[in-house]
Amino acid sequence: MLYHIYETQRSLIEPFTGFAQAAAKFLSNPMSPFSESPLAQYMSAGYELLYRLGKDYEKPAFEIHAVDVDGVSVAVHEREELDKPFCTLRCFQRFSDEPATLTRLNAQPAVLLVAPLSGHYATLLRDTVRTMLREHKVYITDWKNARLVPLSEGEFHLDDYVNYMQEFIRHLQAVHGNCHVVSVCQPTVPVLAAVSLMASRGETTPLTMTMMGGPIDARKSPTSVNNLANNRSFEWFENNVIYRVPDNFPGVGRRVYPGFLQYTGFVAMNPDRHASSHYDYFKDLIKGDDASVEAHRKFYDEYNAVLDMDADYYLETIETVFQKCKLVHGTWDVRSPEGQVERVRPQDIRTTALFTVEGELDDISGSGQTEAAHDLCSGIVRKEQRHLEAKGAGHYGIFSGRRWREMVYPQVRAFILEHEHAAPVAEQSQTPDDPPPPARKLTAKAAGARATVATRWVTSPDTAAAAPTRSDPGAARSRRSSTAHKT
Repeated sequence: MLYHIYETQRSLIEPFTGFAQAAAKFLSNPMSPFSESPLAQYMSAGYELLYRLGKDYEKPAFEIHAVDVDGVSVAVHEREELDKPFCTLRCFQRFSDEPATLTRLNAQPAVLLVAPLSGHYATLLRDTVRTMLREHKVYITDWKNARLVPLSEGEFHLDDYVNYMQEFIRHLQAVHGNCHVVSVCQPTVPVLAAVSLMASRGETTPLTMTMMGGPIDARKSPTSVNNLANNRSFEWFENNVIYRVPDNFPGVGRRVYPGFLQYTGFVAMNPDRHASSHYDYFKDLIKGDDASVEAHRKFYDEYNAVLDMDADYYLETIETVFQKCKLVHGTWDVRSPEGQVERVRPQDIRTTALFTVEGELDDISGSGQTEAAHDLCSGIVRKEQRHLEAKGAGHYGIFSGRRWREMVYPQVRAFILEHEHAAPVAEQSQTPDDPPPPARKLTAKAAGARATVATRWVTSPDTAAAAPTRSDPGAARSRRSSTAHKT
């Protein structure tokens, strides 16, 4: 019922937001006779702020049309590689007319960038994609808004998420021989499960796994997110945050965790900061500080755009990852698309190198939560396990912004390149019990970040892992295309 009330209220205020937008433009237009009035700037700024607070934020676009590769501007075309009921695998194709540049592009590593399904759209990783496109073939998981998925497509469970990851990895392996996986925040858990299941079956696993700011072991350094998940019962979440999609959307009747409730939770974590940001925006409008105004708009266009999550996936994630910690306890069982139940065993991973990244000031995934992956992946030799703590970086700083570009990315790039043509980890002579070798030197571009980045080798005691859920995967649809001069 709450969802219906929210949509009714949004429909009622929509005309007023449209009026506020028109009034703001009218009062700020130099051709308007009212623009010279003493209060015009204040009134225009006030109307603009009302419009921004009341408008409905749609899914943003990536808007990556070109990147610089070794001083050459390379065109980028975004396309759908695979289309699933709840997710689209997107490929960012790069085009060039220069044979030398094209040769370099074709030789670069293929990376599956797994975006979080936790409220915001995959465009939250726009900066991550743009940075990596300079030296990688980039694919990204673009999760769909559950309210737009018809009930005929079935439910979406945590098992389905894991199965999607395996399918995407196999697809990249078929196209490129093998790939590297980079997961940001929430997907670190299902990605680790997917690679573990592939390893247990004897399938080829990705060359590397890079896990950034994820709740592998949510018991370590619990944050407000972890506390909320543990202080409330499973039934509380089911009864208080799950609602049916109203009848004005394709997914009418689907049980979801609505995006507007998620957004309320995001803002409630730092209300003073958001209030101050909007007040600064109001003052910048009055001063005519166009650069600050545009920066505010870009940030909140992304931050305010949220999607609904399927209820089964959300509730199972709460129980599996936060309440019962099934991955670290070795009790996680996943049902395959064929209906076979399999135990998740990270210790079976042997031919995939592991790199974990945490932000020193991360208030969403606490210190040690991502690093815990090393204890679980005891089958990976020690010299192929690496951990990075980015000094001064918060949760978003490890994959977006200056610290991502200057601290984190140079080491992620070096780690991927190091293993792109290396022999499989299992074929190397070192055993998990051998002493770790000296830390490798940073690349020239990364050397400048040495003083602000903590990198260390990690040990890996043998630890089992696993957890149960049910899956009813929807029908799969795939789309492939090939074009000359692309990667």
